Amino acid sequence: MTHRFDRRSLLRRGLGWGAGALLAGRIGPAARALATGAVERLNQSARPDLAVVTGDDYAAAATEAVRLLGGMERFVARGARVAILPNAQRNNPGVYTSPAVVRAVVRMCRAAGAREVNCLTWLPEKNWLDTGLAAAVREEGAKLVLVDMKDPARFRPVPVPRGVALKEAAVMDAFFDHDVLINLPITKDHAGNKFTGTLKNLMGLNSPSNNRTFHRADWQTNPDSIAHLEQCIADLNTVITPTLCLVDATEFIITNGPFGPGELLKRRQVVAGTDRVAIDSYCCTLWGLKPGDIAAIQRAAAHGLGEKDSGRVRRVEKSL
Repeated sequence: MTHRFDRRSLLRRGLGWGAGALLAGRIGPAARALATGAVERLNQSARPDLAVVTGDDYAAAATEAVRLLGGMERFVARGARVAILPNAQRNNPGVYTSPAVVRAVVRMCRAAGAREVNCLTWLPEKNWLDTGLAAAVREEGAKLVLVDMKDPARFRPVPVPRGVALKEAAVMDAFFDHDVLINLPITKDHAGNKFTGTLKNLMGLNSPSNNRTFHRADWQTNPDSIAHLEQCIADLNTVITPTLCLVDATEFIITNGPFGPGELLKRRQVVAGTDRVAIDSYCCTLWGLKPGDIAAIQRAAAHGLGEKDSGRVRRVEKSL
């Protein structure tokens, strides 16, 4: 059954749960636990919190990372409608999610029995064509759902009860037709806070006009404005919780982000997990950043969205 939630139903719940977590609720408790602030572990056995796989075959690395977490069947129930959220901001090298990673995710979802897989975006189709992501989505049997960013009717107002800076989001209406959200960012440099990953990628579901309120005029230079941007990102993450995150850390820019071109770092890694704080805390270290210096990570942790202490995160690493 497809779950639909309007603004009133979210308010009635009064728990600060994320829409994505609610939609994914029938799949398993991991997303619900994160959304309510409890860092529960799904099956306290040997399953890792993070799976990091290194190799030159990026599709194989993505597939193995999900297998190490328990397999896509753990996250996608048979008959589920799956929304995927890759990054396709520009076609410069190292600024968009690898098509190979996206192909692997769609294949895994279909093999798990997903009824449909849709790539949701308000970016223009040209971005998807230029990056090769449109072909990856369509050739694997998924659908590219293009939402008109200028049409306010295509976005649903969602209150942010725990928001410090952001009090209301405007989430893509198509999102609410899905049972599962798989977040597929590329980790990379960012002009304001020097880092983007799972947390920031969820702005891709929020309307561009609402996202503009995150950015003050001096958001790249003024520490207070950067902090405002970071707080808005953390606040948004209290109302949208992915069922699963796969981060493309294969080849990414470490300067001149988020659009590039920039200096390219080739780490050949795919990072998978459900804990956005833990994932971003790990990924920022790939080019020498410290989680404590990234405000969005710290503020998301303060919201109870995940574990920022790497010593408390079970990470497994594998090379192919």
